[in-house]
Amino acid sequence: QVHLVESGGGLVQPGGSLTLTCAGSGYQFRENAMGWFRQAPGKEREFVAAITWNGGDTVYADSVKGRFTVSRDNAKKMVWLQMHSLKPEDTAVYTCAADNGNAALTFHFLPDEYKEWGQGTQVTVSS
Repeated sequence: QVHLVESGGGLVQPGGSLTLTCAGSGYQFRENAMGWFRQAPGKEREFVAAITWNGGDTVYADSVKGRFTVSRDNAKKMVWLQMHSLKPEDTAVYTCAADNGNAALTFHFLPDEYKEWGQGTQVTVSS
């Protein structure tokens, strides 16, 4: 199984930047497509970004496109979410997730399509 641990969250002022890190383990990590989700208080979990197993393609939610960048390094077993121009509405618990690990070429956008989840890291954007 793939095990995931997020880090890098914290408190930042509007317009600031944060980089979240997802550290993975397991010999199948490099064959997993990875996704980032977030959940704000009183709201359902929503899709943020995804990256293919080989890092060749990325997809972003419209709400973060142009501000967030997802990347990965399979040799290091790590995935990053770079966040810039942060807004108060970005405040949420951010979680990384891995799919079934079959080197799929299709993006996953729904939480139920991911099999392994990290514990999440809190991002708070406030002045």
